[in-house]
Amino acid sequence: MKPHFHKVPIKSQNSFSIRHEQESSFGTVWHYHPELELHYLIKGHGVRFIGDDISNFSDGELILLGENLPHTWRVEGGTGSSAVEVIIIHFLPDCLGADLLNLPEAYLIPKLFEKAKKGLVVNGKAKEEVITLMRSAVTMQNLDRLIALLTILKILAETNETETITSAHAFYKSNDSETLRLNKVYAYTLSNYKNPITLQEVAAIANLGVTSFCRYFKLMTKKTYNDFLVEIRISHACRFLIEDRQTIEVICFECGFNNISNFYRHFKNVTDMTPLEYKRKYLFKGKKEVGKVAESVNRF
Repeated sequence: MKPHFHKVPIKSQNSFSIRHEQESSFGTVWHYHPELELHYLIKGHGVRFIGDDISNFSDGELILLGENLPHTWRVEGGTGSSAVEVIIIHFLPDCLGADLLNLPEAYLIPKLFEKAKKGLVVNGKAKEEVITLMRSAVTMQNLDRLIALLTILKILAETNETETITSAHAFYKSNDSETLRLNKVYAYTLSNYKNPITLQEVAAIANLGVTSFCRYFKLMTKKTYNDFLVEIRISHACRFLIEDRQTIEVICFECGFNNISNFYRHFKNVTDMTPLEYKRKYLFKGKKEVGKVAESVNRF
């Protein structure tokens, strides 16, 4: 779907923006901006849309988004004034000076910015180091802020502990009417994915006939509406499987699928795993993390 241009608020006395925010939710508008975005989620979970990727997000995720990469987050299950807590850094590629990117010592930074155009999830030791710097940088002033950002970029440029998010450089300019139309479709789908959704319903939301809507949606998103709906349903199913509170059969119907075999087929197509394989993989991963914590505690 076509994104909306977003003007990132950066104070005139600053070369980049860093914010620590506690909100009831994220904004849900599908948007892009010329600034790169380093996004550390302290608290919150739900579904994120980045480029052509639809995935779950949860506490502790650290993501670097390149310039003009469309994105939005949709928070689930949180209530109150601080359901979401994040630290976000926005910066233009040349915010530290255009000459910096041309220095031979800094050759890895332009490469990092190029990789970030597909979105990067940061893991491991690099993630821990960057998060520590981000927390400190929130209250820094003047040269300390610049040094912190440059140190963060150094860590991200030198690490191999990253995963690419999108499959392609997904950026489309749009006008206001197109943005409004597709955001209505997006919002309606996220609110009603548990229920049967017909093409007639969603085409009416877009004020188009069914044939025109199908053609329009495929042109804008590079996928059919049915594929889009299935990806949203599977992303929610993945979260329910990780939470391990319901049986696979219950999750199937809770996420809008009308029979088990249909659910298994779509799940396998999207994740390359069966629901049971997915559940075992992530529950085992979680138990390993708990074991590491217990081992650390026992040392003292």
